[in-house]
Amino acid sequence: MALFARTFQNRELRDPGVFRAIFSNTWLAPLWTLARVYVGYEFLLAGAHKVWGDNRWIAVRGPDGLALRAFWERQSAIPAQGSSPISFDWYRNFLTFMLDHGWYHWFSWVIALGETAVGIALIVGAFVGIAAFFGAFMNFNFLLAGSASINPVMFILALLLILAWKTAGWIGLDRWLMPALGTPWQPGPVVAGIAEGGRRERRAPGARRTGPGKGPVPHQA
Repeated sequence: MALFARTFQNRELRDPGVFRAIFSNTWLAPLWTLARVYVGYEFLLAGAHKVWGDNRWIAVRGPDGLALRAFWERQSAIPAQGSSPISFDWYRNFLTFMLDHGWYHWFSWVIALGETAVGIALIVGAFVGIAAFFGAFMNFNFLLAGSASINPVMFILALLLILAWKTAGWIGLDRWLMPALGTPWQPGPVVAGIAEGGRRERRAPGARRTGPGKGPVPHQA
């Protein structure tokens, strides 16, 4: 038992200095900015083609998502000769399920607006870690669907941006957003102030406000 307790005792394993220098030091912020803007530009370009233009996926005459349906049908088809673009049967079954239930009508909006939002967030450097996570998730799904293109490169860069989330947005809006909002494990002054205000309201559940600028007044019996 003593050996078990020593093995699993509460202790912090620190990252190597090289790892901290690459992902946590602002001296590499310009390099991460270039990677961030490139990934954001590619996502914005991909999303813009789906949101605007003659070949857009959404807000078209007729049903939305027909282009996405054609992509799903093409990727999930099993050819008479050769191999299918999709290597995993469970993912092919998942696409077939979505096709059978017509999910492409609303899923095309998710992809088109998601790619556009990720692109804008990465370019301006706002919530880089969250935006890179959703970007990597979309790249991963395109890879599972058998669409290579630039998705492998984008997936790797998005993963690196997730690791470098503290410095990737240093030359961007995150330089001001992160100190103000903080993180889930260390809230900033804005979030802490909102939480404190909510706690004060809960401590006076029977109170009401009678007008602007007036404090809570207890209900009369």
